[in-house]
Amino acid sequence: MTDPSPSVPADGGRSEPAPRERPHEHVLVSRAGVTVLVCDHRGEGTLARSRLLGQLGYSVLVSASVRRSLEMLAHSPPTLVLLDSLAGLGQAEFEVIDRGRRADGRTGLLAVVADDGPTMGLLAAVRGERHGPIDLVHRGASDDELAVRVEMLLRRIETRSELERLQHLATHDDRTDLLRPQVFQDQLRQHFSAAQRHHLDLGLLLLDLDDFGRINKLHDHTVGDEVIARVGAAVRRSLRAEDVAARLGGDEFCVLLPYTRKVDAARVVQRLLEQIPEATSELKVDPPLVVTASLGFETFNGEDIESEGHMRQHAEEALRHAKRSGGDRGVYYRSLDSALRAARGA
Repeated sequence: MTDPSPSVPADGGRSEPAPRERPHEHVLVSRAGVTVLVCDHRGEGTLARSRLLGQLGYSVLVSASVRRSLEMLAHSPPTLVLLDSLAGLGQAEFEVIDRGRRADGRTGLLAVVADDGPTMGLLAAVRGERHGPIDLVHRGASDDELAVRVEMLLRRIETRSELERLQHLATHDDRTDLLRPQVFQDQLRQHFSAAQRHHLDLGLLLLDLDDFGRINKLHDHTVGDEVIARVGAAVRRSLRAEDVAARLGGDEFCVLLPYTRKVDAARVVQRLLEQIPEATSELKVDPPLVVTASLGFETFNGEDIESEGHMRQHAEEALRHAKRSGGDRGVYYRSLDSALRAARGA
């Protein structure tokens, strides 16, 4: 099914196109690491196309049934799907395979259509591209056209992946992969508004490492950077899929817990107090490091706080009290003495 012989570019290995070369030839290049799943559901000629793709350097897998194609999409997602639908089932079959692609949108779909053209429904699906890049190729297209369509679709996948990478870099801290401060603030505002509107529970945790400045004094900054990275990883491990976490800067972190009451927020605090020392204990430095954290947290039941700004102020006050009390502890804002809160302008 897959040609195991080394791929040879159509231009014989030249790095630059020769003069007067046909326009499509610069596209016919080997693509190491690219897997094409050929869905030869009709069993009428697409296998020959799969051999062509193998000769061009792609790793080719072949499926002869819809069921097998869906299994392969689920267990070994390819880079691109070449679909030749069963006669009479084109639109429905296309939609099934389209939905079977992985959720990150990084699997392209090239659908073979009858020479009299695609249906309106198929064209609408192509325009929508809900599950990733899509293109069409006529059944009677030449090998050269097929190769060009495949290459163009792969380039669109690469462009999409690069845009997603750049967007991620813009919104996430490069050392911890947690959200950046302004992105987190936007998330806090949105979640608070939703909790207020629908009377939902919401928890907010602020975390600050204890005596982090001493670490940078005793060791070089590479050790401090590694501590921050490990704490960020510990924070990520402590969260559910719906939770939101950010690095505010330096050694300060924050966590937003949707649908979370006081008792459950307290469990997250305790888990972080235990996991942060564990996450940093394996660092081989002299003198050895013992990294602990102070946490302050507040909860909202959808009615009892005026704004997300007040909620954050409450968590900050609880965090300051945790640090003044010696650190390595979590403090719930509402557990503070009412007179103490009043004296501090709460």
